[in-house]
Amino acid sequence: MRWNELESDDCPVARAQAVLGDRWTILILRDALRGVSRFDVFHERLGCSRTLIARRLAHLVEEGVLQAEPYQARPPRHDYRLTDQGRALGLVVMLMAQWGETWRPKAGAKPLRRRHKACGHEFQPRVVCSECGDPVGKDGVEYPGYPRPTRSSSA
Repeated sequence: MRWNELESDDCPVARAQAVLGDRWTILILRDALRGVSRFDVFHERLGCSRTLIARRLAHLVEEGVLQAEPYQARPPRHDYRLTDQGRALGLVVMLMAQWGETWRPKAGAKPLRRRHKACGHEFQPRVVCSECGDPVGKDGVEYPGYPRPTRSSSA
């Protein structure tokens, strides 16, 4: 499969990857979810080239993840605000952060603190079944109808 074919693939992971598919895009999204909205702040926090940030922001606007709202005419400047689609990615980023804390810890780094707005408690994210409410762990999911890998008989 070619990179430019991901957006039309049957797999929802491939279609998501077509939008989020590189390290800078996900880090821009992380910062937007934490309240960053100005180009210069994205540039300062990420330290990559201005051209790269401009391209990624334009891509996220084109895909409907961010909305560009002008705040200055000369020179033209925009705030980049999350759309509903962009805010929904907050759960993905939160679970990625938890994965990174668990599987790629950094000595001396403090774990992220997450506070549930509704009750005010700090929490650790978890996935639960929408039907029974039980937690769903890393081995608790199967995909009916998806081809299972065949085991090699040459051992």
